[in-house]
Amino acid sequence: MAALSAWFWNERFWLPHNVTWADLENPAPGVEYPKAGHLFTALPLALGIFVVRILFERFIASPCARSLHIHQGVGRRAQPNAVLEKVFTSITKNPDSRHLDGLSKQLDWEVRKVQRWFRHRRNQDKPSTHTKFCESMWRFTFYLCIFTYGFQFLWQSPWMWDTRHCWYGYPYQAMTSGLYHYYVTELAFYWSLMFSQFTDIKRKDFLIMFIHHLATVSLISFSYVNNMARVGSLVLCVHDASDFLLEAAKMANYAKYQRLCDFLFIVFSVAFFITRLVIYPIWVLNSTMFESWAIVGPYPSWWLFNVLLLVLQVLHIIWSYLIARIAIKAILRGKVCNDVRSDIESSSEDESASPTEGFKTSPHPSKGENGTNGHCASAKARAQNHNSW
Repeated sequence: MAALSAWFWNERFWLPHNVTWADLENPAPGVEYPKAGHLFTALPLALGIFVVRILFERFIASPCARSLHIHQGVGRRAQPNAVLEKVFTSITKNPDSRHLDGLSKQLDWEVRKVQRWFRHRRNQDKPSTHTKFCESMWRFTFYLCIFTYGFQFLWQSPWMWDTRHCWYGYPYQAMTSGLYHYYVTELAFYWSLMFSQFTDIKRKDFLIMFIHHLATVSLISFSYVNNMARVGSLVLCVHDASDFLLEAAKMANYAKYQRLCDFLFIVFSVAFFITRLVIYPIWVLNSTMFESWAIVGPYPSWWLFNVLLLVLQVLHIIWSYLIARIAIKAILRGKVCNDVRSDIESSSEDESASPTEGFKTSPHPSKGENGTNGHCASAKARAQNHNSW
């Protein structure tokens, strides 16, 4: 075990040349450097955030939804049938014609009756608009609060105005309380998203979003351990800047405020393009790739960090293309049309999907569901991811 630990924490990978872990063990009085053990604080905090979310959705978001006439709808349930239930849970939720014919003969039902049973059974697992509104209101509240805190913190930080301060004196940079709280809160939130995936209604993109949240947690933890938290805080702020707008658009969609939804989606699209395609590469990537090279020089974990950030930029371009397609259709048709991709829980054949569900930055992007009026757009870039980190 000791050999494995020594291999994983190899100084030549994690630290610049001529720097050792011993050099960081005894900082000056009143100075604290990041340590891997600090990240364990995020786990109980994530559990606390998860509990706060449950209370928020029950006592704040739910009354707001009811005041907007978004009620807990009880959809039509499929009649109990052991044979069809076994096929649904064990074989397929969307039987093809061969399965339908076989089940029709076995049950002595018409094929259309079997199809109707499967449609009702799929819709039975789909969350109500009320549930989706409460989830979006929670995410909107968190994203807005964390972005406000992060922006205020960075406004007073020298590296926001001159990104070379991310690298001056590296890695001997003190971890301030403000930066620590910002980082650990973001990390805890994404841990809480991973927890909640196992208690929320299962969505079609469960595995993809789980991997996204895991990648986000890994990136945040990685940048903290090797003390790249200054530039990491810039990345977090850039990604948080548009997430709350997406959730606001989704809430307007669920409340059936079509014009407000369209307006918010356009604002979200503009914010997404500016932060992900302009500010991120010019401000962040320029600093991590070129300014750090000139001030600190490259080393193994530096290469890995920049490769991951470049992969993130590729995802930004893909997500921007998808969002642009929605926005262009919105302009041409006078309203935002269906999303070019859907991660809804279980699409209904009788209902049209809404694009305010497809993306999250990140990463994310937080971090998609089916819309209520069928025409309001949303992107899911946490992400969400959205991404995003």
